[in-house]
Amino acid sequence: MAFTVPFPRSPLGGGESVLWYERELGWATVPGPPVQLVTGLRFDVLELPAAAGRGVLRRVGAATGPVALMGRRMRLLVAAGSAEELPGLLEWLEWGGISLDLAVLGAGGRMTAPPPPGRGGSGAPGAAMWLRAPEPGREVESSLPAPRSGPWGRAGAPCLTRLVAAAAVECHRLRLLSARAGGPAAQRGTPQRFASS
Repeated sequence: MAFTVPFPRSPLGGGESVLWYERELGWATVPGPPVQLVTGLRFDVLELPAAAGRGVLRRVGAATGPVALMGRRMRLLVAAGSAEELPGLLEWLEWGGISLDLAVLGAGGRMTAPPPPGRGGSGAPGAAMWLRAPEPGREVESSLPAPRSGPWGRAGAPCLTRLVAAAAVECHRLRLLSARAGGPAAQRGTPQRFASS
């Protein structure tokens, strides 16, 4: 009687993804499902509506680090420590006190890990996916938008200030368009504070 040995299966909890993120990028993970990436150690995340995120990508072009999409939310990876800078930066850019659908994940946060590039995904609507994947084999963190880029910080890193300014404008624009179209902001009857951009 012949016995057939089955092919090895991937470890439970997204083992292939965990190995890729930890070995190729050196990023901390929490096994799933779904696999989670720990924020605040090697990167923080600037999160905004996907429609506003598309506007940001048009404005700043390639001056972003990795970009992920999950459902109707876009996640822009930024330098670790940026989460602490965001409130002051928004105030300095004169967006303080204006309701923006802009969030940040820093120390102790987690984001759902998209499948590694070329590995395919679940195909489920709203599943996490990379729009601009991190590139293994090079220092990913040096390409992330940073609070102090250029001559006073990391040379060649995109500027966090420019990225946040573009994100604030696009989030505000989306809110105004939603209010004009009778979207959620208009239906709540929330008074709108206007800002120029």
